Amino acid sequence: MTATLSLLVREVRYLAERIVGLTLVDPRNAVLHDVAEANDPARTPAGATAATREDAPGILPAWTPGAHIDLLLPSGAVRSYSLCGDPADRTRYDIAVLRDVDGRGGSNEIHDTQWVGRQVAVIGPRNTFVCEPAPHVVFIAGGIGITPLWPMLRAVAAAGASWEMHYLGRSRAAMAFLGGIERTAANARRTDNGAGAPSRATVHIVARDEGGHFDADATLAAAPSGSAVYCCGPERLMQAVERACAGRHALHLERFGRPALPAALAPVLAQNEARADGAGGTSPGSADDAPCDPDSAFQVVLQRSGVTLQVGPDASILEVVRQVRRDLTFSCSSGYCGTCETRVLGGRPDHRDDVLSDAEKAANRSMMICVGRSCSATLVLDL
Repeated sequence: MTATLSLLVREVRYLAERIVGLTLVDPRNAVLHDVAEANDPARTPAGATAATREDAPGILPAWTPGAHIDLLLPSGAVRSYSLCGDPADRTRYDIAVLRDVDGRGGSNEIHDTQWVGRQVAVIGPRNTFVCEPAPHVVFIAGGIGITPLWPMLRAVAAAGASWEMHYLGRSRAAMAFLGGIERTAANARRTDNGAGAPSRATVHIVARDEGGHFDADATLAAAPSGSAVYCCGPERLMQAVERACAGRHALHLERFGRPALPAALAPVLAQNEARADGAGGTSPGSADDAPCDPDSAFQVVLQRSGVTLQVGPDASILEVVRQVRRDLTFSCSSGYCGTCETRVLGGRPDHRDDVLSDAEKAANRSMMICVGRSCSATLVLDL
């Protein structure tokens, strides 16, 4: 079970234009003291005060590169943020937050809140974007999408593997961790063996204000065959990388939002009807398996609550369930963060998320109830 923690915001610091970093620690035995503000105060948001905390070590749950945590904000909103610090430092979690004026308000709340010395509820960490060993790794980051990739890059570089980073942004001033990325590449190049040997570490900065242009096709055609590609950024970038990777490389994505769903879901329904022989994670031949169009109405049984609910064609399971279970946590409402993952006890879910693997979806043991629906007349959930 994922842990829920109460952590203290020890520090807020300026990272780049419209991006702040927060450091969260165990609040026990913390002692507050004032320090000089190291950043440019004219560019520091309201939450980045001239104070930090010196705390006694408190060991936090371990995490691996690509992991994220969910923050329960004072407004009641829940938002997911990738961990971007050092996994070896178990005394702190570091996140970076871009102010998105056109977003749903979570980033503005973080930028406008006085955070230092305040405690915040945190769920996690969990990792749905794991960095696997590979002979060559291609990192592609768009803007704030650098946050999960920065710890991955450091881990790959520390292992002595071959890698390349393509970092896209509005300008260098708006690109967090740029100096650290360039230093990591320079250190790797110093350890390369053989005069004139090609570098194992390259960084390509694509800044829009410098006329930079990223060609996904050319980039991935030039990468060694069978490279592992890790990409995080805006949906337009992700789709371009998906097309360019097809048939070439192993692609791993982390989305900010949910991609467009296929228009035709008939094949999904047909597949589920064909599986009425009992394949998957639910019992064959039960009333739960009676097929239905996933875009139509269906029933949801909350097993532990003893409640049966009707989910209409224009409602999500999460919306309906929260009418009787207000304690349920959720974040993205778009099927990419994993916060609302729920165990399935019966029926056949229609998976529409970007969290579960194909094998996990085929097993039907859990689903993301913010976007998932049902291919059976009744769905039974462990709630």
